[in-house]
Amino acid sequence: MGGNGVRHALRRPEFLRTALPWRAAGYLLVTGVSGVLLCVGLLLAVVVAGVLAVVLVGLPLLAALALSGVGYARWERWLLRLPDGTRVADPHHVPDRPGLSAWVRLRYREPATWRELGFTVLAAFLLWPVDLIVVACALGVPACLLAALPMLLLDGEQVHVLKLWEVHSPAVAGALGLAAPVVLALAAYPLTVVAAGRAALARLLLSPGGQELRIGELVSSRARLVDAFEAERRRIERDLHDGAQQRLVALSMTLGLARLDAPPGSPLAAQLTVAQRQAGEALAELRELINGIHPQVLTDRGLPDACADAADRSPVPVEVRFDLPGRLPSAVESAGYFAVCEALANVARHSGATAARVEGRYADGLLTIDVSDDGSGGADPAGGTGLTGLADRVAVVDGALTVDSPAGGPTLLRVEIPCTPLSPTRSA
Repeated sequence: MGGNGVRHALRRPEFLRTALPWRAAGYLLVTGVSGVLLCVGLLLAVVVAGVLAVVLVGLPLLAALALSGVGYARWERWLLRLPDGTRVADPHHVPDRPGLSAWVRLRYREPATWRELGFTVLAAFLLWPVDLIVVACALGVPACLLAALPMLLLDGEQVHVLKLWEVHSPAVAGALGLAAPVVLALAAYPLTVVAAGRAALARLLLSPGGQELRIGELVSSRARLVDAFEAERRRIERDLHDGAQQRLVALSMTLGLARLDAPPGSPLAAQLTVAQRQAGEALAELRELINGIHPQVLTDRGLPDACADAADRSPVPVEVRFDLPGRLPSAVESAGYFAVCEALANVARHSGATAARVEGRYADGLLTIDVSDDGSGGADPAGGTGLTGLADRVAVVDGALTVDSPAGGPTLLRVEIPCTPLSPTRSA
């Protein structure tokens, strides 16, 4: 029930014939009763927790009270459908892993949890009296006026109108009874406005903010782009491996067989030899290209073995050591692998190092990869060594790249990527 919608509804001549005033009354009545029960429950819980805190049992209860707003906010979001039928999105994220501990840790870190707790306290100690008073005035006053109508059926006897006042005249009773529908109709307007205001306050505090929604959309969009990019890269790698590479292998074998049939020492044999060598060189380049797009070892065996394979192809001796709890998401493994490849390429081209080291570890939801060397140092991301592009690649998966490379060395490149392991496997 937005402000513009309420203003538009109040201006409509048929407003009183719609269900909107009754939905507003029902909304305020339910929220008022819920607030009373919530107030009593919170007061009892605080008293019990304060008593039990002497023996340290109440501390977990007090911690649980901080999360009480999450449950009450879910109820309030459901109630927001009463005024106008619109739904309110849940601002909370889904935990990365199952279990109560992961859920509690995530909820304590979310700003929405503390907004909901604030709204719960507000509803328990401030909003519910307003809700019930407005409903009582909007519906109770017309009910009192209608209670005077029995005077018309009596012969001048005194009638108590809900014990609030006494009516002695049938004429007065008739006038009061006739005024009841008018008062009810007039009360529908402020009743609806109050309900709309309360609903707007609840939506402001309990629904995702515009900035949060925008950030969530950007994160989801970026994740979809990363997944699509990885899928397309794997498709290209698969097509090259199963298509062009196999054709080049067949071509090389055909040239070899033709060279065996050619007269030894003839110009044809020499040309076939050159053609076979060129086909072999093209095949080697294609294999390097396929490996650069997405190495098969990374898909089959994971990040540690893929980095070990890259280290074996490095002209600088490289020691590789990983300690991971299992396979990581493919986008994370890909980003980590290409970070290691780019770092080792820089070591070989620019550092003058005699040895390098690659170390990977996982702790507290963070993959950390260190690539160090004993070279001359002085690595500068602005110097065209590929570090800027590498930082962009790592940033796509919410990672960070830091470089410590003083003049004279040594150089340490660190990649940090938040992630969650997929399945347990042995460490490499």
